[in-house]
Formats: sequence, C-alpha cells, structure tokens
Amino acid sequence: MMAIRRVIFVLAALALAALAAWLFFIVVTTNGVTYLHFAQIGLLLLCCMWLSWGFNTALAGIFTQDRLPSPEDRPSSLGSRTAILMPIYNEDVIAVFARVAAMYEELRRLPDFDRFDFYILSDSTKPENVAVERRVYDTLVVELSAAGRLYYRHREQNIGRKAGNIADFVTNNGGAYEYMLILDADSLMRAKTMVEMVARMDEDTELALLQSQPLIIGRRTPFGRALQFSAALFSPIFSRGIAALQGREGPFWGHNAIIRVRAFAASCGLPTLTGKPPFGGQILSHDYVEAALLARAGYKVRVDPDLEGSFEEAPSNIIEYAKRDRRWCQGNLQHARLLPAPGLKTWSRISLVAGIMAYLASPIWLMFLIVSLLDPVLAPEPNYFPAGSLFPVFPQSETNKALLLLFGIFVLLLLPKTLIALGSAFTERRREFGGTGLVLAGATVELVLTSILAPIMMMFQSKAVYEILVGADAGWPSTDREDGHMPVAAAFRASWWMVLAGVVVLYATYAYAPDLMLWTLPIAIPLVTAPLMISLTGNPALGDVLKRLGLFVTPFEANPESVIRASAHWRQRLNALPVTPRPETADMDRSEGLADPV
Repeated sequence: MMAIRRVIFVLAALALAALAAWLFFIVVTTNGVTYLHFAQIGLLLLCCMWLSWGFNTALAGIFTQDRLPSPEDRPSSLGSRTAILMPIYNEDVIAVFARVAAMYEELRRLPDFDRFDFYILSDSTKPENVAVERRVYDTLVVELSAAGRLYYRHREQNIGRKAGNIADFVTNNGGAYEYMLILDADSLMRAKTMVEMVARMDEDTELALLQSQPLIIGRRTPFGRALQFSAALFSPIFSRGIAALQGREGPFWGHNAIIRVRAFAASCGLPTLTGKPPFGGQILSHDYVEAALLARAGYKVRVDPDLEGSFEEAPSNIIEYAKRDRRWCQGNLQHARLLPAPGLKTWSRISLVAGIMAYLASPIWLMFLIVSLLDPVLAPEPNYFPAGSLFPVFPQSETNKALLLLFGIFVLLLLPKTLIALGSAFTERRREFGGTGLVLAGATVELVLTSILAPIMMMFQSKAVYEILVGADAGWPSTDREDGHMPVAAAFRASWWMVLAGVVVLYATYAYAPDLMLWTLPIAIPLVTAPLMISLTGNPALGDVLKRLGLFVTPFEANPESVIRASAHWRQRLNALPVTPRPETADMDRSEGLADPV
C-alpha cells in the first residue's frame, strides 16, 4: 500500500511538471525554436517538479486524518531510562538554562521523573561563554536540587561539531540509557510529550527514531512573527503529508526527536568525506544521513505530527535566517556525495534529493528568470505585448495555453496554503488563532509578506549555492536568536549587491524589453528596496504593532503553555540571582567528564 501511495505521489508530481513544460513549449515555440527556449523549458520543468512536490505533500496532509493516541490517553508506565540532551555552542547561557530548568521542573511533577536525566553538552569555544555556563549550571543544580540528575560537560575540542558532540555522549554515557531525546539550544518541550514519546518507543521495538513537529515560539519582529504563525498554521498539515508517505523511512530534523541509543550507536557512525569542505570533510547536515542509516539497518524512522507541545525558536530577521540557511545549504548539497552510498532505501535517497532541491530551486528559478528576460532581448520578434497591455496576447490557441500555464503555477503556489487557511478559519481550529477574521487576515498578510520577500530569499540562497560550488566553506557560525532591531545600515551591508542587481534588471528591461517592465517589477522592486525590507521586518517595535492588531497570533502566544511560561519565569529568575563563581576544585567532580548516571 505504501509503495503504491509513493508511486502515485511521484507520478502526479512528474505529470504536473511535464504538463507545465509542455504548455510552455507550445507557447514559446509558436514562431520557432531557439536554444534559449530549450533552456527555459528545462529550467521550468525542474522548477515545476519542485512546486508539484510541495503541492502534493500539502494535499496528502490535508486529506490524511490519521491520528495516534494523545498523551492524555496514554497510561503512565515506563520501564526504560532516557537522557535528555541539549547540545550548545556559544549560546545565550541564561536562555538555555532557563529552558532546561522549565522542562526539568515540569517533568519532576510526573511520576516517571526518575526515568529521565538531563545533559547539557557544551561545545562552546568562547571562554566567557564557558565560564558563565559553569557558574549558571552550579546555581541551577542548587536551585533545582538536581545533583545526580542534571549534568554538564564541556568539550575542549569540538570535533565533529554537533554530530561529534552527540557521538561523544553516546560513547561515554549512552550505555546507561535506552533512549536519548535530542533537543537544540532553543528547544522547549512539554513534559507529557516527553513521556509520550518514550511510551511510543517502548511499544515498538523496531522504532529507532521518533520525530516530533517543533513549532516556533517567542518571536517579536514581523519576520519572526510571520514565521511562527506560518509554522503553527501550516506546518502540522505539511508534516502530516510527510507522515503519509514516510513508511519506515521518515525524517529526522536534528532535534526535538527521541532515538534508541543502541540502534544509533550500531548504525550511525558518520564517515569523514574525502577532500576539503564544502563537499568534503565532516558531514554538516548529519540528521538526514542518520535517518537514512537507521532505515538502512532495518529500523523504523517516523514523524508523528500529533505530538504536540514541541517548540523551538528561530532567527528573528532575514540576515540571521540567511546565515543559518547558508550552513544548511552546504550540508544539504554535500549529500550529493552520499546518494550512491550502498544499501540506502530508495525513499531515503529521494529524501536526500528533496533536501538538495530545497536549495537548488532558488538558483534554478533565478536562471529561468534571467533566460526569460534574455529571450525578448536576443529575439525581440514577435511582440506579444501590444501597447498598453499588461498581459501577453498570443495567437488565440497559444493565449489560452499561456493563461492555463500561468493559472496552474499560481495553483501550485497558493492552493495548499489557501485550503489550509480556509479549513482553519471555518472549523474549531479558528479559536486557537483568534477567530475566523484573524486567521484569514493573518494568512493573507503572511502570503503578501512572503511574496515580497521571496526575491530576497531567492538571491540569498542563490548566492549560498554559488559560494558552495566555487568551494567556499560556511563553517558552523552560532545563531543569534535575539529580537534586536536590524538597522538599515547593517541590512544594506548584507544586501547591497541585491540592490545593484535590481537596478540592473530595471534598466535592462526598460532599455531592451520595455513591454516586460510590469512583469519584472514584483522581482526588481523587492531587490532594490531589500535593505529597507530587511530592516522593517526585523524591527521588534513594528512586530509589537502587529501583535496589538491581532495579526499572526498563534495558540502558544494567546494561551502559552505552562512550560513556556516557566521558561520566561526562570529566565528572569536566573538573571536576578547572584551567580557564585564556580570553584576550580569542582571541575572534575561535576562533569568535566560526565558523572556516572547509573
């Protein structure tokens, strides 16, 4: 059944892309064929294949209603031990430890608390960060009475980055635990969800990795608020679509997931790729690869979209988002070297290709736009744009096909989100987002905002792909998740080249293809105004205005869960506490090497 479902999914995506390419071929070759036409058709085929893939995933999620038992329906009876891991790297120390304290405190209220231990695994390279981590850790152990339950370790050499950090834990301490629940530095999770994830792992001995759907919280800027609204409204549906096709080869997104330790230790040793970065060296996006290796070993990897109470933060402005995206881009493109790896399941290979396409799609779209603009410049006849006409006028049959193609692309882009928004606005789900009006208003504004920012994001991703292809290594920069204001000057320094590109496009269109001017404005204007757009969408004060208007409200903002409130409380509390310097004699006592948790 799963194989048939996947075949139908893939064939439907191919058919939609082929239909779009065929319609485009008929339209552009009405008066002859050029090499540019073949380039356009090939690029459009790839673009529409990617659009169709996302479109079909959304539809699968919309029409799939399978749900597993909720945590409240699950009897509490755990017989296994779980380590909750939080790897950190030059993070906001108070924010990290506040999240740990909130989860620890909530979990302590449950009868299964004695089955869990917490580990803070530091790879921080800044001495000042490490010093504060140690002091706050000591303070938190006292405040929570958490000796023997909360551990801290700092690696002097962060070999292998995050994957190496986790591997170090598995090697030195993993034998004491059946499972490890991996979090990110910005992760937060409901205690009952942790218990539920362990229960699901206990029930299925073939299940090696269970991924939850983390949703974004805590953002103030317009960009951040749009991200968290989109995640809350749309992501659960898209994840349900992924789950409908996952079989035994589901996704791993690197955090907010629970893993069977022995299966991981036996199956997920990562090779060091030959050559230099960005395509050689250590594997950056280890999560996709680990999921594929577990599936290759015969284990199940699964995402359960019904697992609620799983949260994360996100970059609050486009610059920080693009910086993180650059690292992910390099990691995903690096997977091209792993596609021929022996023994991988077919769907695992397809997932790796999908991850690669997530970043190649932007430069492919950019090349399609460039070629499309060159076409009328290099071959100006015939003119399909009569004076004063916004839309092209072809011979009658070709005009109909061109409009059908345009309509089809808009359907692929807009229909999934539209259906999800309408489905949420006119069902009980609307109450979680403030009512029907606010759901529709938020979805509309989010669509407009993402459409305006799309050319900017396309340029950032295209630049990232170019840098990787010419051999530039992104490294592993830490992410700034604070909601600080993004000045126009800083935005300009990061995007001046977009402004230049937008000006060039406007001038070239005006000089050589003026009939296309109105069609290029939705792309050129966001590029020319990129510094202003980046600054405005990164302004917390403007985000506060949107909040007062009720735009982008999410269930976790309107009615925060107890663990979210507790995290904010602990952050204030830790900021106010006098933090006693850590005695040097305690370094080996409390986990420079981790204390034995057995």
